[in-house]
Amino acid sequence: MWHHSDIKSLPDIVRHYARITPDKTALIEGRHRISFHELDQSSNRLAQAAKREGATPDSVVSYIGKNSIPFFEILFGASKAGCTVLPLNWRLTATELIPIVDDAKPVLIFADKEYIPLIQTVLNGVCHPFKLIELDSTAEGDSGLAKWCEGASSEDLGLPEDPRSIALLMYTSGTTGRAKGVEMSHQGINYMRLCESLEPAMQWQSEDVLLMVMPNFHLLGTSLPIQSLYNGSTVSILSQLEPGKLLNLIQTDRPSVLVLAPTVIQMILDHPEAKKTDFSSIRLTMYAGSPINAELLKRALLEMKCNFMQFYGATESLGAITILRPEQHDLVNEKKLKSCGTVLPLMEIKIVDSSGNELLDGEIGEFLVRSPTIFSGYRNQPEATYAVLKDGWYHTGDAGYRDTDGLLYIVDRVKDMIVSGGENVYSAEVEQAIQKHPSVAMSAVIGAPDAKWGERVVAVIVLKSGMQATAEEINLHCRSLIAGYKIPKEIRFADSLPVSPAGKILKRLLRQSS
Repeated sequence: MWHHSDIKSLPDIVRHYARITPDKTALIEGRHRISFHELDQSSNRLAQAAKREGATPDSVVSYIGKNSIPFFEILFGASKAGCTVLPLNWRLTATELIPIVDDAKPVLIFADKEYIPLIQTVLNGVCHPFKLIELDSTAEGDSGLAKWCEGASSEDLGLPEDPRSIALLMYTSGTTGRAKGVEMSHQGINYMRLCESLEPAMQWQSEDVLLMVMPNFHLLGTSLPIQSLYNGSTVSILSQLEPGKLLNLIQTDRPSVLVLAPTVIQMILDHPEAKKTDFSSIRLTMYAGSPINAELLKRALLEMKCNFMQFYGATESLGAITILRPEQHDLVNEKKLKSCGTVLPLMEIKIVDSSGNELLDGEIGEFLVRSPTIFSGYRNQPEATYAVLKDGWYHTGDAGYRDTDGLLYIVDRVKDMIVSGGENVYSAEVEQAIQKHPSVAMSAVIGAPDAKWGERVVAVIVLKSGMQATAEEINLHCRSLIAGYKIPKEIRFADSLPVSPAGKILKRLLRQSS
């Protein structure tokens, strides 16, 4: 049943292919290529060096930087030392990062030089200090990582021993505004690979090249490259999303698999270089974050001439829960394109009302998921873990329904999450930042449809009596507290907000007026 019976943990992927196909290219970044054997050796040395610096099994080792080969050396190397790897979101401010770092308590943080000032500020503000290692990913093939590992043995430490230990830690903002550390075990990640390998639509070919575009601090950014490497395929790395560079990389590295948000598909097709780009190497484009509209899909099929597959998942599920397979993309029935498909093998979904009663087809309720891939828990937050993990089911917070053909549809986000340009923005987090402005009495943040970004962040604000503020002042205030992509793209001032008898702001009424 298992695709590779000897792979039981994240670093076993590299160990396996270093034995089977040692000379095959594992990673490409510009002109720099690294084979599975070289990745195995460099990650062994990093594990030994991390141990030398005081990292022990279950310690947290963190990385902040854009996509690069060193990210993967740290990912597999820290895992070989039995450590948990935490990719930090480089788009966050120091104010946002300090509580995350204090919660995770990393012993080492590898930081690209671009983010050294940011991490120095974090280091000055945390209660639990860490060792900071500076890297330079712009120095192709010489980031400084090899020098830091100098003198370390290339002998494999053979860790982790327990597949239930935590491999990855990723923080997601909750509706309360407090970041939650999602703990992902080696065992859970391995089961995710099993679910994928049992799915006919997700079969990989040995000659495949996956283009890594999405950021490493998102599960979407990290999980799909891991899936590619698990199948012995090559990963071509783009440091960050730039449509022009993405199109150029399609020409030079000839990827066969892309992973993009629908907004990114729109961006690359709108780019002037798209007409000159040869897309013939691409056999599959996977997309997530939102459904694709029929007009964009028709255009993409015509210009890119490849299969498209949507998937729906969560950080807590360690990857895809459902997929809308290529053959399920029905251009005749555009309504079907709004579906998130059906579940992967070994996964179950049930749709329930607020009392937990299972609903019939067509009735809207919350998606509950049962799967061997589900996360281990929220770090240091047992109450938050218990709130979403009950009787073996993960409560997604997403509301939707199943149609008579068995296809699933998401119609609302119970957690008031806004997806803008593929980034998750939680309204409560933005509201908390706005509320700190001295002139603000009340605020409500919603998502409004946007042709470019899918959704834009909209804030409706009630000012205190006798106080004044402009939209520019509010945005400037927010800029020091939250990441740029979370700052409202539209601010409306109102005399009052619609509220229920219980005092809850009725956001659905605000959305209706958008």
